[in-house]
Amino acid sequence: MRHHLYNPDFEFVVEPENFDKYTDRELLQYCLGATMYMPGTKDFAPKILSRAMPGLTTIVLCFEDACPEDQVPAAEENVHKLLDTVSTAVETGQLDATAVPLIFVRIRNLDQFKHFGENLTKHQVKSLCGINFPKFNAENGYEYYAYLKDLNERFGEVLYGMPIIEDPEVAYKETRMAELVGIKKILDKYHDLVLQVRVGGTDFSSVFGVRRGVDYSLYDIMTVRECLSDIINVCGRNNDYVISGPVWEYFRAPKELMFEELPKHGLEDYLMRRKPLVNNEIDGLLREVILDKANGFIGRTVIHPTHVKFVNAMMAVTKEEYDDACQILGHTEGGVVKGSGGNKMNEIKPHTNWAKKIYNRARAYGVIKNESGYVKLFAVNE
Repeated sequence: MRHHLYNPDFEFVVEPENFDKYTDRELLQYCLGATMYMPGTKDFAPKILSRAMPGLTTIVLCFEDACPEDQVPAAEENVHKLLDTVSTAVETGQLDATAVPLIFVRIRNLDQFKHFGENLTKHQVKSLCGINFPKFNAENGYEYYAYLKDLNERFGEVLYGMPIIEDPEVAYKETRMAELVGIKKILDKYHDLVLQVRVGGTDFSSVFGVRRGVDYSLYDIMTVRECLSDIINVCGRNNDYVISGPVWEYFRAPKELMFEELPKHGLEDYLMRRKPLVNNEIDGLLREVILDKANGFIGRTVIHPTHVKFVNAMMAVTKEEYDDACQILGHTEGGVVKGSGGNKMNEIKPHTNWAKKIYNRARAYGVIKNESGYVKLFAVNE
């Protein structure tokens, strides 16, 4: 896989790197980008084999919210068949291994996870990157990761786990910090099996009976903002774990992007000052991704294929950011130096964690000349 294949003619300053499920975890955790959820009953194998969606690099086949309980057996059978189909296509040369997206499944609970896992084969696991654990908390987390570790040992393969922090115990202020500290202990114990930490913005909103509108951000919902802030505080310090942003629910995305001329100003000037760019739904998504980046989130969950290129384009790194990151990482003795654009100071030690995150994002999503590159990257018709 490689990001931005929907726009093969785009000229990067530094090209994004290729990746697959066997890529070193330190880079792979940054590569998921726009992670698209779909029901586990959906037969997505034909689209994978035909490479019908070149921008899509990560999919989650869901046995939980997107799948009625009475359809779970059929969904499990469908996913096993899909994994077999993809693995066989790679083995026979019908599909290049580099064209296989990162495939995850979102289980319902521990019993269903074990039922799915007992029917897995080594052949199928070659095409499966990992498991998403819904409503992950300090009680169920140990059992989820213990069984995941058993699967890794049984198959001699790599299967990652991604906890989804969305439990009411985290939403409630009086229990939040104890719950997050408990979750962090589990993640630290199984550190090498944790690919990303995911968050459930919709579930947090549900607890308080609120829902963000298309014209404002999840960060404007005070109770939800506090949940996200504390998750970043506990799980994101010192770049311990990559944390992805929550889903954006609105998707009036045009099939064709018609710009009579590309914006002359920076993308943030348009979005943060509320100047129309694409439409309300896509502008809202882009605005929220800007705030994701400002707060330390990498990538996000998506539920509509038209969102993929917008999210992944915004994950690219500008040349000025990249040059600053390389400058900071190249100085090992500390101190302060003038930034590459001559417009800021780079303080080596305090900015090192930022620089590492920027450098890894650059490896995953590439380096663009400046902010105008974001629009040029996504303003193509697939």
